[in-house]
Amino acid sequence: MAVRKDKRPTLAILTGGGDVPGLNACIKTVVYRAHAEGLRVLGVRRGWAGLLEYTPDDPESAARCIQDLEPSEVRTIDRSGGTYLHTSRTNPSAVRAEDAPPFLRKKFKKGEETRDFTPRVLENLEYLGVRCILPIGGDDTLSFGDRLHREGFPVIAIPKTMDNDVFGTDYCIGFSTAVTRSVNFIHALRTSTGSHERIAVIELFGRYCGETSLISAYLAGVDRAIISEVPFDPERLAGLILEDKKANPKNYAMITISEGAKMIGGEMIQTGDSDPYGHRRLGGIGERTGALLKELTGEHVLNQRLSYLMRSGAPDSLDLMVAVNFANMAIDLFLRGVFGRLVALSRGIYTDIPLSTISSGQKRVDVRELYDVEAYRPKVRHVSGKPMFLY
Repeated sequence: MAVRKDKRPTLAILTGGGDVPGLNACIKTVVYRAHAEGLRVLGVRRGWAGLLEYTPDDPESAARCIQDLEPSEVRTIDRSGGTYLHTSRTNPSAVRAEDAPPFLRKKFKKGEETRDFTPRVLENLEYLGVRCILPIGGDDTLSFGDRLHREGFPVIAIPKTMDNDVFGTDYCIGFSTAVTRSVNFIHALRTSTGSHERIAVIELFGRYCGETSLISAYLAGVDRAIISEVPFDPERLAGLILEDKKANPKNYAMITISEGAKMIGGEMIQTGDSDPYGHRRLGGIGERTGALLKELTGEHVLNQRLSYLMRSGAPDSLDLMVAVNFANMAIDLFLRGVFGRLVALSRGIYTDIPLSTISSGQKRVDVRELYDVEAYRPKVRHVSGKPMFLY
């Protein structure tokens, strides 16, 4: 009940999906700026799960799902990565019976596999006195934010994803640090790869968008880069990488590959059950490609998944800059009474766009402008006139 005593206008903030560096800086800035403007901030714990599982008459539920955020509480959180509020991939509009907590599972009808709990989320927001919610996330998390907006609830969204693939914005919180981590680890792996005169296959995150593989390879000077958008021929790749290895005085070569990459005629390598948004875990294309390259070239292969190392640790300065500015933009929009918006960067300019934009298209690598489909490597044909991260 204590969550209702404060009379200040109330905002709620949450983080959903995968964690990225920069989230804590964004949360802290929202709290500090809101406090300065006479606003209150409630932190929703574990993404949309917090609003789904919150039960007003259950004190334990309140402590588990909702947290008052004051400047003193978040003072130092920007110095580390991850998310102070924790996260989940919960989708309240399509909760599966098998995933629902027991008290919600009772609400499923016999034979009902999924249930839409959006009305429950809206009721909880009303009970908490929330005037606007600020979800920070990628396509999945923000798609439910758009659902709330369409239901008439005020939403101001902030894009984050290390894949940088939210449609409508040039940049998402977490991307710069992911690329920085990848470039650093690629260079570090050169010592082992060169020492043993091997071919290194480095698998990077990127389900549908291969920007992390492309940009990391471009900046690190990697020999070949396989991206999600272009199915590849392992035999062609083997011939190219063998030439690269022989041309290197140190007798080694390096490849980056997106986790969502596919061989010609093949499919993405997916494992396990799908998450609440219908995505199955990816991973393994690097190992499979490495095994084929060893068979085709006769060379030893070093396989390395960077995986969560790409999103670990503190944010770099660019992610701090964007996180802080996106937070301030969100508060500006609230103070102006403008809702249903996504804060964004467009060709290097901070702006805001309709939240519905995220579902109106797909953000993918501009293959024609940035990639050589025959040579499997970055090929930036024109830099002039392009945004900082090239598209």
